[in-house]
Amino acid sequence: MRMLLLGASGQVGFELARSVVPLGDVILASRDENDVRAGAVRADLSDTAALCATLDRVRPDVILNAAAYTAVDRAEDDEDAAMRINAHAVEAMAEYCARAGALLVHYSTDYVFDGSASQPWREDDPTAPLGVYGRSKLAGEIAIRQSDCAHLILRTSWVYAARGQNFLRTMLRVGAEREHLRVVDDQIGAPTPARWIANTTALILARLGKPQAARETMHLTAAGEVSWHGFAQQIFQLAGEQGILSRIPRLDPIPSDQYPTRAKRPAYSRLDNERLRERFGIALPDWRNGVQQVIREIAPT
Repeated sequence: MRMLLLGASGQVGFELARSVVPLGDVILASRDENDVRAGAVRADLSDTAALCATLDRVRPDVILNAAAYTAVDRAEDDEDAAMRINAHAVEAMAEYCARAGALLVHYSTDYVFDGSASQPWREDDPTAPLGVYGRSKLAGEIAIRQSDCAHLILRTSWVYAARGQNFLRTMLRVGAEREHLRVVDDQIGAPTPARWIANTTALILARLGKPQAARETMHLTAAGEVSWHGFAQQIFQLAGEQGILSRIPRLDPIPSDQYPTRAKRPAYSRLDNERLRERFGIALPDWRNGVQQVIREIAPT
């Protein structure tokens, strides 16, 4: 199996490059040639024509699309860029896969929902994104389904890792700089480590059976739920125990309206993972386990 991994230098892409190696040949691709490992190819999703040329040249059996425009607030003022990367480029991948009989594995987001539910969102619940980022990701999903290519759309949430830009690393940085932090406590979701997403993807591919027959959308997140404030509490507690921070900042919960952002976030974005368990026998651990693993990876030895 010949796999093209787009976004190889990102959080999920970095982990995928290790997780899917036993399944076949992996070709790494990234927008930034300076960020990827030796032998990678350049693939800028904002240039659809160049992307199509890369796909035709590489001729992958599987595209793993871990690349995305993820600047949620900036997207409100740069809709064209968000749509080019999250929708138009994805449409080009889907058209290639439909033409070549290849499989597209694509990562989407909890932001396709409006957050108004009081119980975890299921795959077939109505979508209603609140902002440009969510709309662009939903447009990518729709383009994949309309192409009728073989596909796995994996929706995840609150992704973080020991590397890259994410909430956990931001909290560790600002926690070392400040004695007092205020963090939103009325947005609920499931923090999910990039490594869990990558390992689960590899397990799904190993158990898929007939890749050309796949037409599936599934949720893939850690178990349980927490607010951003609760997530931060767990980060600081473990960071103190592991010697990453010598002083733990005071942490106050605040409502979202006291921390205004350019884009509105869904208030409740926990995703239901039952389909993943039923279809592939996979149930991810509680989100707290993930924080422990990532903090230990960061901790000084």
